[in-house]
Amino acid sequence: METLVWFVHVISAVSLVILVLLQHGKGADMGAAFGSGSAGSLFGSSGSANFLSRSTAVAAAIFFTTSLGLTYIYAHPVQSGGLMDSVDVSKTAPVVAPVVTDSDTSGSKSKEIPK
Repeated sequence: METLVWFVHVISAVSLVILVLLQHGKGADMGAAFGSGSAGSLFGSSGSANFLSRSTAVAAAIFFTTSLGLTYIYAHPVQSGGLMDSVDVSKTAPVVAPVVTDSDTSGSKSKEIPK
């Protein structure tokens, strides 16, 4: 699921950048190459302005939604279903340390460890 959201997020980001660059600006930009005011253009008599602005709004809405989705995914990570997660620690046997008595330490000489 996360991979799908990332894929849609990147595609919407790239399309948003392309659509913004295609918008008709004050100068002769990429939007002018599509005949933004001609009646016989590909986008109809209203030109490419309405189509590009609506497409930009849709791409921005998808980008915003996937951003929120990724935030939710990373804020609430999925719990791992490991084998040790199902073990109840309170029911395991207690760990007992070995008991050292005086008889273990008395009378024994320290032995030198060979190098």
